[in-house]
Amino acid sequence: MGGTEHLTVERRGATLVLTMNRPEAKNALSLPLLVGLYDGWLEADADHEIRSVVLTGAGGDFCAGMDLKALAGKGMAGDQYRDRLKADPDLHWKAMLRHHRPRKPVIAAVEGYCVAGGTEILQGTDIRVAAEGATFGLFEVKRGLFPIGGSTVRLPRQIPRTHALEMLLTGRPYSAAEAARIGLVGRVVPDGTALDAALEIAERINACGPLAVEAVKASVYETAGLTEAEGLASELLRGWPVFDTADAKEGARAFAEKRPAVYRRE
Repeated sequence: MGGTEHLTVERRGATLVLTMNRPEAKNALSLPLLVGLYDGWLEADADHEIRSVVLTGAGGDFCAGMDLKALAGKGMAGDQYRDRLKADPDLHWKAMLRHHRPRKPVIAAVEGYCVAGGTEILQGTDIRVAAEGATFGLFEVKRGLFPIGGSTVRLPRQIPRTHALEMLLTGRPYSAAEAARIGLVGRVVPDGTALDAALEIAERINACGPLAVEAVKASVYETAGLTEAEGLASELLRGWPVFDTADAKEGARAFAEKRPAVYRRE
């Protein structure tokens, strides 16, 4: 199991749980944390036993964005992490899900602060659960900065444009209830229970056929922005091969025999 001093990695059945672990800094993004995140995404995709990923934060917060001192390597990043960044200058964008999309479903479990870079990572996840006390927002413009983690592109595609522009241009904080109302998160739960709720969703995903799950996720993203005709054509290319798998036959048999399906990714 991978991880770094700023990211813990845990297996819970078929779910890989990635926990950003810098509670003293509200899990602000450091170089070790970014390296750990990227390695976590790769581990999830490479391990066929893993069927879903949950991303969360330690100490009651999700992520408060970039830690510029840590990214500069001032006492917080060893040579091995700087060497990784030199070898792959795009690594930080992959870690933040800007330039990388995991094949497995990614569920965000948000408590506390999920702002700036935290809200940008959130946009790269597939399903989002937030605690009632969570806070969201893109504060970059208030500091004369640009939310370059993908928000000017992704946010207007994920929520209504008027809400996206208000969030981007005002830099104000949003409560979990408001984030749910505009569609940034899908579910709001009592404080302290976001991880449990995310794991419950993951278990439901894990019980489904993994080849079907991955094909459905891929189709949703591949067809975004296409015309309806183009999207439907693309869907057929993704969908038909699933029907020829052993897992599809197992699903039908299990239904007929009134038992849980045993999927083998075949």
